[in-house]
Amino acid sequence: MKTVIFACVHNAGRSQMSAAFFNQLADPLKARAISAGTQPAARVHPEVLEAMREDGIDLSAARPTKLTAELAQGAELLVTMGCGDECPYVAGLRRDDWPLQDPKGGSAEQVRGIRDDIRRRVVQLLQANGWTAAPG
Repeated sequence: MKTVIFACVHNAGRSQMSAAFFNQLADPLKARAISAGTQPAARVHPEVLEAMREDGIDLSAARPTKLTAELAQGAELLVTMGCGDECPYVAGLRRDDWPLQDPKGGSAEQVRGIRDDIRRRVVQLLQANGWTAAPG
């Protein structure tokens, strides 16, 4: 099974949404996602919780997690969220960067747009790697 890490600085928005969509849509026998950050926040942003709830995903139990070498061990890919020079980096791990706006403090409409962009990117990533769950 492949592991993908979605990471940003605070692990309270974009990376949480990305991992949630990935784990919802991926074949669990082929791949899984985790999310982490270099300076984890105390909690997931409330506007992110609401936007994901509208899509049927409950992130209320999600907690921002610190990105460590141990957490990244054996991962296939690190996807960062467009946080520029502050983006997390793990030596030896293939990295892709998704230039996404931070949803923190955004209006419901802005956060929904970011959420929908993330879902589209996750679907493309899953399809490109053959990790999509078989239609059931």
